[in-house]
Amino acid sequence: MSVQIQLLCDGLRGCLREYWEQQHHEVHTINVNKAPGPDGIHPRVLRELGAELQWPLFLIFSDSLSSGMVPRDWKKANVIPIFKKGVRSQPGNYRPVSLTSVVGKLFEGLLRDHIQNYVVENAIMISNQHGFMKDRSCQTNLIAFYDEVSKKLDSGDAVDIIYLDFAKAFDTVPHKRLLSKLRSIGLSEVVCTWIENWLQDRVQRVVVNGTFSTWNKVLSGVPQGSVLGPLLFNLFINDLGEGIMSNVSVFADDTKLCRPVNSIQDVTSLQQDLDQLAIWAAKWQMRVMHLGCKNMQAPYTLNGTALGKSIMEKDLGVLVDNKLGCSKQCQAAAARANKVLSCIKRGIDSREEGVILPLYRALVRPHLEYAVQFWSPVLKRDIIELERVQRRATKLVKGMESLSYEERLAKLGLFTLEKRRLRGDMITMYKYIKGSYNNLSNVLFTSRSFQQTRGHPLRLEEGRFHLNIRKGFFTVRAVKLWNSLPESVVLADTLYNFKKGLDGFLASEGIQGYGR
Repeated sequence: MSVQIQLLCDGLRGCLREYWEQQHHEVHTINVNKAPGPDGIHPRVLRELGAELQWPLFLIFSDSLSSGMVPRDWKKANVIPIFKKGVRSQPGNYRPVSLTSVVGKLFEGLLRDHIQNYVVENAIMISNQHGFMKDRSCQTNLIAFYDEVSKKLDSGDAVDIIYLDFAKAFDTVPHKRLLSKLRSIGLSEVVCTWIENWLQDRVQRVVVNGTFSTWNKVLSGVPQGSVLGPLLFNLFINDLGEGIMSNVSVFADDTKLCRPVNSIQDVTSLQQDLDQLAIWAAKWQMRVMHLGCKNMQAPYTLNGTALGKSIMEKDLGVLVDNKLGCSKQCQAAAARANKVLSCIKRGIDSREEGVILPLYRALVRPHLEYAVQFWSPVLKRDIIELERVQRRATKLVKGMESLSYEERLAKLGLFTLEKRRLRGDMITMYKYIKGSYNNLSNVLFTSRSFQQTRGHPLRLEEGRFHLNIRKGFFTVRAVKLWNSLPESVVLADTLYNFKKGLDGFLASEGIQGYGR
């Protein structure tokens, strides 16, 4: 919806129809499987009684925004600790997830959409932020960052990468400083006043196994589990890269810096960027943590502490070594998938296709395909290791034990994982060139001038390379097949139609992989 922030704030009654239509849509798309907040109002109640509650909710929402006062129930949160890793007895090893009022989150969603529209229309958000952003993901972050790294390595440069994080980032955002940033980007005073009240006097309690702690005040931070919180956090760290000359990539609070280091001056420049980032963190009361360095050519420091060197880092859940190899990631993904598959084998008695196949698709295969367009295996042994998981899974299905792998796939309607990765490459290419990732494509791909009589009008320049790490990278390997697709497939008007045309092309050509 295109209602401006100022119109929503100063003329709520005047834009009733448009606001009403959006609210009606939001109520009827509530996820009924979500847990209720401390007020006990279940999402299903709002979903089932949407028509009856629409007008009362509108009155509450409009009065709340125009008065700048947030109902007390919207400021309460049940905090559910979710274990991350490490020792279970250490509270710091848990991620706090806040369950807040569903009604409050409904209004947060409406306000978030309007703020997001304002941010997009005024080009406020930095382009290298991929966290909590529409049409961006861990995969788009990894592809964009390591495309630049692989280019530099392929050209013969040495590249240092530094991985950083902010300690308890969401929980330590200072409210007054956040509000000053919101006002500095031009958000209306009515919106800022409402957000200020929303952040004040918040209380929370921890819930473990049905037992509640006492209520405690929340003095800083944006609520984890809220709808508005992620956008506010992104706006708070939006100026993180100002004054930094190295390549900076951000996913929420996960930050990476990289720079070619071919001289002492390059090392000095990267150290200056680290110093600049430390100054920013001190100014805005954030505590930056060092996670690791790869390919480090010289010692660096952060706040006076020497940074350690590592040959491998887990970046947004993907293991990346100092040569941009993916073998360890393949091993880790296969191990996780096999572990889940073993649990299914032990815990599920039925071997019927209607039981095993949905479990495999939902619980096993995602481990093998998370962000796989970034780390798609190149070596034959890695391809075989991943495929072995699906071979094992298809053998679990009753009646498939004596059939060959190819016969099992045909009967179950499955592709090989290698073909799925190739198909995924083309779907991702479509998103970059024509779809939802289109605003990211200019820095990754170069259009080929359409002068040839053969080929489609969206052909791309095929990148040159010297090293295998560049040859196998997504932005290089996928271009040749993209250029070979028929015009009728590439020019599909929707992603659904593109997938239909792509499947027909791959079947007719008998393409199973990149021929490695």
